[in-house]
Amino acid sequence: CIAPALLQQLTTELADQSFNRITIDGDTSTNDSFIVMATQRAAHDPITSWDSADGQALKAALLSVAQQLAQAIVRDGEGATKFITVQVDGGKTAQECRQAAYAIAHSPLVKTAFFASDPNLGRILAAVGYAGIADLDQNKIELFLDDVHVVTQGGRNPAYREEDGQRVMKQSEITVRVDLGRGQASDTVWTC
Repeated sequence: CIAPALLQQLTTELADQSFNRITIDGDTSTNDSFIVMATQRAAHDPITSWDSADGQALKAALLSVAQQLAQAIVRDGEGATKFITVQVDGGKTAQECRQAAYAIAHSPLVKTAFFASDPNLGRILAAVGYAGIADLDQNKIELFLDDVHVVTQGGRNPAYREEDGQRVMKQSEITVRVDLGRGQASDTVWTC
C-alpha cells in the first residue's frame, strides 16, 4: 500500500530516469504513457516514505523494470541495428550533461556513423559542441567508445588506433562516454 502523493512523485521520478532518457528518431509519440498503480490490496504495512527500507527496495525494483522497458523500446526501434548508451560525465549540471547526450543521440550524422560502423570522432565532438553548453572548454573533453580512449584534452588521443575504434563500432551494443571536464554531474541517454 502506497500513499497516492508518494506514488505520483515516484512515477515522475521513474519516468525521468528511464522513459525520458530514450530517443530513437528525436520525435515524441503522442500516445505513449507511463502509469504506476497501487491497488492497496497487499497484505503488508503501507509504505509512507521512500526513505524507509521497504520504500527504497520498491523504488529500486520499479526503476529497474522501467529502465529495462525503456531500453526495450530503443532496441525495438524501427530499423534499429545497434543499442547505444550515451553517458556524459563531468558537467556542471545534469541538465548540461543531458543536453550533450541528446545532441549526440539525435544527430543524424552520428547515427549514420554508428550504422556504418565508422568511428567518426568529429561527428560526436561536433554534436557536443553544438549542444548549447555555455563556456564549454573543448580542450577539457575526453571521449571513449566503450573501453577505447579516443579523444583526450579535446583532440585525438595519440594512443588511439583506428582499428580499436572500428572494433567497438562493429558491436551491436556500444557505450559512448564523454567527460566535459567541468564538474561532477552526469547523465545518460539511450538511443539506436
